[in-house]
Amino acid sequence: MSEDGRRRSAPRAERASSGRSDAGEESRGNGLLKMKELAQASGVSAGTIKHYLREGLLPEPVKTSRNMAYYPPEFVERIRLIKQLQEERFMPLSVIKSMLDDDPERARALVEIEDRILERALAGDQARVSAAELGNRYDIPQEVLDRLAELEVLTPNTRGYGPRDVEIVEAISRFRAGGYDERIGFTVYDTLRYKHALEELVKEEVEVLLGRMAGELDPDRAAELIAAGAEPLKDLIAALHQKLLIAELRRQREASA
Repeated sequence: MSEDGRRRSAPRAERASSGRSDAGEESRGNGLLKMKELAQASGVSAGTIKHYLREGLLPEPVKTSRNMAYYPPEFVERIRLIKQLQEERFMPLSVIKSMLDDDPERARALVEIEDRILERALAGDQARVSAAELGNRYDIPQEVLDRLAELEVLTPNTRGYGPRDVEIVEAISRFRAGGYDERIGFTVYDTLRYKHALEELVKEEVEVLLGRMAGELDPDRAAELIAAGAEPLKDLIAALHQKLLIAELRRQREASA
């Protein structure tokens, strides 16, 4: 290239470089983040963020050139929410994408309500009772406690049994005191019937409760409402159980008549 040609091309290169620099500076002035800054602010690696972009979980960034992009600061909370739903709720990315596409604020409210409920539950779960104390208090053999733990009816940790476990053992003790024991065929395996039935019921209940409360109630108020419903729910289940038991006994009597 001639000297004149180099002189003519130099200003064009400078203008192009200046244009890219100006666009970058403007993006920075708008609070936009580079990928490295976004990764640091969100606590998620650049590789994971790029994967979220490919999966459509994040909107397109602001591109100032083919190899340079800037990201709105709102991406930080969205990325944290995606990671939380992945790691704590074990949700697949396709489900998370659907939730965020439908209503990202509702998805965030759902997480907040779940967190409040768990915080309350865990706060009341700190007190622990040792296996020896539990067995002595309710006259339950250690092998029965061990078998209930194997069946995951009880979930002790190294510090012992939590309040809900104690309530379950107390109920089993009352059954055994009333004559429901191995001599007439009742074993710890009978608890599985109720566990399996309640697992499906509780799964549906959580979906209904959270679906109706998320975005409608303050997380603390929603947690209070759920806690307040615990005792009436026990009474409702007990009454329905008794009513259905009587109805089934009548049905069987009529069928055999």
